[in-house]
Amino acid sequence: MPIREFWRRQPRLLRILAVRLALIVPQMFGVTLVAFLLIRLLPGDPARLILGNFATDESIALYRQKLGLDKDVWTQFAIYLDNVLHGDLGTSPFTSKPIIEDLADRAPATLELILYAVIFTVGLGILIAVVSVVRRGSAFDWGARAYGFAAGAIPDFWVALLLVFFLYTVLGWAPAPFGRMDLMLAPPPRITGFLTIDALFAGDWEAFRSAAGRLILPVATITIVNAGAVTKMTHSVFSEIWDAPFVAHMRACGVPERQIIRAALRNSLPPIISVSSFILGFLLGAAVLVETIFSWGGLGQYAVQAVINSDYAALQGFVLVASAFILIVYSIADILYEIVDPRIRT
Repeated sequence: MPIREFWRRQPRLLRILAVRLALIVPQMFGVTLVAFLLIRLLPGDPARLILGNFATDESIALYRQKLGLDKDVWTQFAIYLDNVLHGDLGTSPFTSKPIIEDLADRAPATLELILYAVIFTVGLGILIAVVSVVRRGSAFDWGARAYGFAAGAIPDFWVALLLVFFLYTVLGWAPAPFGRMDLMLAPPPRITGFLTIDALFAGDWEAFRSAAGRLILPVATITIVNAGAVTKMTHSVFSEIWDAPFVAHMRACGVPERQIIRAALRNSLPPIISVSSFILGFLLGAAVLVETIFSWGGLGQYAVQAVINSDYAALQGFVLVASAFILIVYSIADILYEIVDPRIRT
């Protein structure tokens, strides 16, 4: 049997998965190479920064040799790639811990924040867009259009500070914007690293309320700033579908309005999936200001500190983990895109 014929006989979902997984390996290699070379262009000498300004040239030379910085760039990259393939991302001279442990400690904080934020961002954006199209010409429609245009121009740190001032300082409705959980409470046993989920597994309702409460302000900040992009995209696609002949035919046949909306929204899914995956990948690095304001202790703050300290190993580890996460998100989005749109052939 020819290979092409054998390939075409495989289930469509299996073909989609095989193609996307095969692309991840060369993409990760390219990202690793580019990130490695660009990081080497950062100003400052890591050895001098670690040892201090009073270190002698001999001690700096010895420390550069210890870090492997005395070798040419391609030799350094080959050594680094070999270490990565063996699960070693290096050790940070500033935390004195393996990079992989630092990232494992901080990744759940960022992932918990952005995953909840994306859920609310996409949900709110779709809801606003659908109601706006269905009630076209109403005050809500004009307000939704204005929000869609204005939301992207609002700085996230400004929204965060306003929410802290009004909801915490003035009204006292939100908990203090300091960390992921009340310092007086013991964190639940670590299972997933997501405090809300771990608290539910442990049956610790007080810890769950504290962790969920601390998520309100940062999640609201990200949602307010980014839901506008989802609103604009969904409004554009959904309005076109809403005016399609099949919708008019369903309405003429007496199909209930909710069922019509559901059918129109199902046909609008591919672009919504694309913009949702983009926002999820974008927030991995873009949430750094929100993390800083709320003392969240996530990956964004870790990466910024690595840049300030010229910590090559930490920055390379962050880029590698962030790239892997984004590629996985985009691959899942591509798979979902092809599943909901059967016209795409793999």
